[in-house]
Amino acid sequence: MEEILTKRGFLFKSSEIYGGIAGFYDYGHLGTLMKRKLEDLWRNYFLNLNENFYEIEPSEIMPERVFIASGHIKNFVDPIVICKKCGSEFRADHLIEKKTKESAEHLTEEQLTKKIKELNIKCLECGGELGKVKYLNLMFPLTIGSNEKGYLRPETAQSCYVSFKRMFNATRERLPLGLTIIGKAFRNEISPRQGTYRMREFTQAELQIFFDPDQINECENFEDVENYKLKIKFSNNKNVEEISCKKLLDKLPKFYIYYLAKVQQFFLNVLKVNSEKFRLRELGEEEKAFYNKYHFDVEIFSKKFDTFKEVGGVHYRTDHDLKGHEKISGENLHVNIEGKKFIPHVLELSFGVDRIFYFLLELSYSNKILKLNPKIAPFALGIFPLVNKDNLDKKGFELYKELKKKFDCFFDSKGSIGKRYARADEVGIPYCITIDYDSLKDNTVTIRDRDSTEQVRIKISELEQILKKLINMEIDFKNIGKTVLTRKKKEGYRL
Repeated sequence: MEEILTKRGFLFKSSEIYGGIAGFYDYGHLGTLMKRKLEDLWRNYFLNLNENFYEIEPSEIMPERVFIASGHIKNFVDPIVICKKCGSEFRADHLIEKKTKESAEHLTEEQLTKKIKELNIKCLECGGELGKVKYLNLMFPLTIGSNEKGYLRPETAQSCYVSFKRMFNATRERLPLGLTIIGKAFRNEISPRQGTYRMREFTQAELQIFFDPDQINECENFEDVENYKLKIKFSNNKNVEEISCKKLLDKLPKFYIYYLAKVQQFFLNVLKVNSEKFRLRELGEEEKAFYNKYHFDVEIFSKKFDTFKEVGGVHYRTDHDLKGHEKISGENLHVNIEGKKFIPHVLELSFGVDRIFYFLLELSYSNKILKLNPKIAPFALGIFPLVNKDNLDKKGFELYKELKKKFDCFFDSKGSIGKRYARADEVGIPYCITIDYDSLKDNTVTIRDRDSTEQVRIKISELEQILKKLINMEIDFKNIGKTVLTRKKKEGYRL
């Protein structure tokens, strides 16, 4: 699959002609189209959960004092271990996790060093002995102007916190207030060896919800989800439970449960992730950040890693962030609502766009075919004349120009129709429209379904309306018209 992604223009190593650089990737034309669609689905879904949620686009460079206030200068570190023989660097906890299949994030420097010796873990490059574990700050420092110290932001969240007062006033001082950012973050990972799962430059989609902590057990739309069952792995249980939102009320506050449900519904109902490949995992006291009162990771099962991997999280951060920025900046970040003065608390919904992008590709891949959800497939349509002559190519290109105004389309007239179908399947195009000799007679075309390989003939005048319903998954392919008999599979191609 990764060979296809590189070959066809989904994504590839950045600066590849110079040997590339670990942790940095470029998105090609197909990857960019798919990533933008994923971002738009996320944006449209989460911003519509409340009329007081907004998207902002702050700077990616921030002064040092921001990260003193947030705790990143002191605490944003990873444990590294260096080979005594060749000098290669590794994430100490990742080496242990690879060996034991268990989380090691909660272990101290001394515990990590001891565990590496107990497990007899050696350098992955030369087999040499590893040294003592130490911590390294992960932020990218830079100089602003001639002497002011700054950093590339390691997460988008801090941009929301420092913008809160301005945005609260601009949106007429109402809570809850949601601020969303879909943008770049930068982390100087020690030695990223997990492809796009662990990158040094990556895209986050985050929603920071500021609310009155006294109302955490209130949620006006809770009845919409109260009987909805969540797939949860609690920290004290090895197995996943399916438990209704209503039954969770003795463990978690109503406001938090509601957004857990909305996150799961996004993955299962919008992105169409198989429910067996999805779970919400509660982090125990040793794993979660000290400022998170509640912390559930959003996880998807990966064939590549043979385990569930984190793609996002739902975090109740209390007033930690605004309180820290108020102290260091000297700016009053309390709000006054109907005479009540307080610092808002924050519920954070945080997602790694690149991670979700990759796992959607992985989950959809089968026998050199990407069975992508039509809503995120780079091209929704392939427009193919049966042959490149007899005016079929001309009529096909005219149809392509019209459909391109409404859909992401791809036109191809080279090679056999079977090879073109195969190339379309390989990059996930859900529907192929073929212009044949009957098209010249009666203005009809065939639509081919990628997953079933069935074809249906319909009128060109009805094409736009039917395609909209197919792409939005409002109608099954088998219900759009009469199936056309096609030739049997030949020469290894799916016809």
